[in-house]
Amino acid sequence: MTDISVTRNADASRYEIHSDGALAGFAEYEERHGAVRFTHTEVDPSFQGQGLAGKLAAYALADVAKSGEAIVPLCPYIARYLETHEIEGAEIRWPGVR
Repeated sequence: MTDISVTRNADASRYEIHSDGALAGFAEYEERHGAVRFTHTEVDPSFQGQGLAGKLAAYALADVAKSGEAIVPLCPYIARYLETHEIEGAEIRWPGVR
């Protein structure tokens, strides 16, 4: 069984997902005045097809929602995830007009 873990790496301004200890992907963010702006999400090609991007997004978005900060989905993957998944307690600030 594969050991999957997600952590917030504040020094690098990103959430990271590890598979059996290896960095498999990350979601970069910027903190701005009570909001967390997700700017880029990436999963290493050798780890794709395992649902890791969804696990990473779920953890990162839930973590931000718990903090009380708003989520700004600038990253296309995070925006698509939010369109199809409910994040309890999340305040979403959609960029532009939706």
